[in-house]
Amino acid sequence: MEGSDTTTVTTTVTSPSSSSYSPPQSTHHVVISPCAACKILRRRCVEKCVLAPYFPPNDPLKFTTAHRVFGASNIIKFLQELPEPQRADAVSSMVYEANARLRDPVYGCAGAICQLQKQVNELQEQLAKAQAEIVNVQCQNANLMALFCMEMSSQPNTSPNDNQHSFDNYFATYLSTNANFLDENNLGSLCEQSLWT
Repeated sequence: MEGSDTTTVTTTVTSPSSSSYSPPQSTHHVVISPCAACKILRRRCVEKCVLAPYFPPNDPLKFTTAHRVFGASNIIKFLQELPEPQRADAVSSMVYEANARLRDPVYGCAGAICQLQKQVNELQEQLAKAQAEIVNVQCQNANLMALFCMEMSSQPNTSPNDNQHSFDNYFATYLSTNANFLDENNLGSLCEQSLWT
């Protein structure tokens, strides 16, 4: 049967008997379903079918997708040229590439790769900007502490309460004069440098 979907194998088991009475014969039916590739191609699935291990009968869409883009003969030829341990990865790759080509007929996988690369570049820019802002804040903080220490050392001996009061006044004055210390314009060339290298 050239176009049959299933093959039935019948096995008859008989047991030898010493008497004239023979027990009923038992019959086992084993149904072997063709792989999805052979089912779609409407051909008999032979025992050593190259496509059977990679295109199971319960997932016909997998072969249909790859077949539409690459063609069955090319898939078979490609798999026969590869060693068996690499065939499963090759089939996964072909199915992925076929899906990408069906989604984007012009660019296929290259379009998906370009889109992902663009996202990586944008995220790297955001990371560089955040790192530059952190450096800027750390510099502002270090400058504030240095100025405060200089201010405290220039004053004569005062009580701890006066020190706290002068720190609060100095800090409030510093913040009011430098209210925009987190402004993007103050980042200078730090944003332009690539800090992730």
